[in-house]
Amino acid sequence: MPREPGLSRALIPLLVAVLGIILGTGGLALLRKFTPEPPTTLAATAAKGNAGKALSQQAIEARIEPSVVDVTATLTYDDETASGTGFVVDAKKVLIVTNNHVIRDATEVSVTIPATGQSYTARIVGADVPADIAVLEIKPVPGLKAAPIGDSADLDANDKVISFGNQAGAGGSPAVGTGMISGTARTIQAADGASGFSETLHNMLATTAKIEPGDSGGPLAGTAGTVIGVDTAAGTGGTSTGYAIPINAAMAAERQITEGRPAPGVTFGVNGFLGVVVGSSKASSPAKQRAQEHRGTGAAGSPGGCVSTKSEVLPPTAIAPVRVGALVIGVLCGTGAASAGIASGDVITEAAGRRIGSPNELTAIVNGSRPGSVVSVTWVSRSGTLRTSQVRLGAAPAI
Repeated sequence: MPREPGLSRALIPLLVAVLGIILGTGGLALLRKFTPEPPTTLAATAAKGNAGKALSQQAIEARIEPSVVDVTATLTYDDETASGTGFVVDAKKVLIVTNNHVIRDATEVSVTIPATGQSYTARIVGADVPADIAVLEIKPVPGLKAAPIGDSADLDANDKVISFGNQAGAGGSPAVGTGMISGTARTIQAADGASGFSETLHNMLATTAKIEPGDSGGPLAGTAGTVIGVDTAAGTGGTSTGYAIPINAAMAAERQITEGRPAPGVTFGVNGFLGVVVGSSKASSPAKQRAQEHRGTGAAGSPGGCVSTKSEVLPPTAIAPVRVGALVIGVLCGTGAASAGIASGDVITEAAGRRIGSPNELTAIVNGSRPGSVVSVTWVSRSGTLRTSQVRLGAAPAI
């Protein structure tokens, strides 16, 4: 039954500033929760990020707003969209920085220019997952300006700042919030209650500038009119403290991505997508894999068929009679796996000419392939039949 507008998870305590919208319901859903650790002691240092003559709020807004964009991520296999913010860092190449959690699991990403209302399809250049930074690219847009980038190295407590963002996913001119730096080098624990995804973010800036749902990925500016941070999270439990990634760390991640330099947790472009749902497991036994999934869900589903969203997936009651391989927990409709006839309860034993010893091995092979490539996949059906098919991979959701 469709929810009435405004009655879904928008009312839970705010911590993360990315706004999710359940497709077709009109209801709002916050995608993640953040919990900060106890504050750390601040050292009194020169505030390079706010060095120079302090500008008025109006002057700061005039410098920053032309670079701010709205980011919308379509999460097809979660039946959701997510709204966030980004800002242009290279107007010639039209490169945009945002939070990775804004586009996580996205199958499509679009960018809207608030000044014109024009939307453009965005290409995911890459992401630094541990840093929670992603880089997008759109086609050249006349008049689009890059944000002036500052230096966050020696920001001090009580430095005044202004946050910019796509508040509540409403679009239009960026919403602004004023405040100050209340701490540096903070660590926060981030968790997505809907999917179970969690991460720890280090060396964050704490700020009293208001950060709202939809502001994630937006710029945090200092009094010199330069960007000194990336809005990432807002506090809960009555606290007004928000959190931002220091711009020096964000731009280091941006350079790592745009220069194509491999590093742990750094991804480039979009991976191939088979369309099967498997567990995150190193277990070689399909029976053990199913047992692990049962412990996680407490439920079991009927084998066979395909599903439209990952939320419909339940561990199969019957599985193929094979001892080693990757157990298929579900198959997403409209994907290469569904076209090939792979079904829930089947076990994939080989892909791209390599034997599969666990779900993680299958995931690594598929992630190492490009969209549009054709991969030979061998599996055993629930009835014990050995099958092989040439499967064309689609484009995977963002990591």
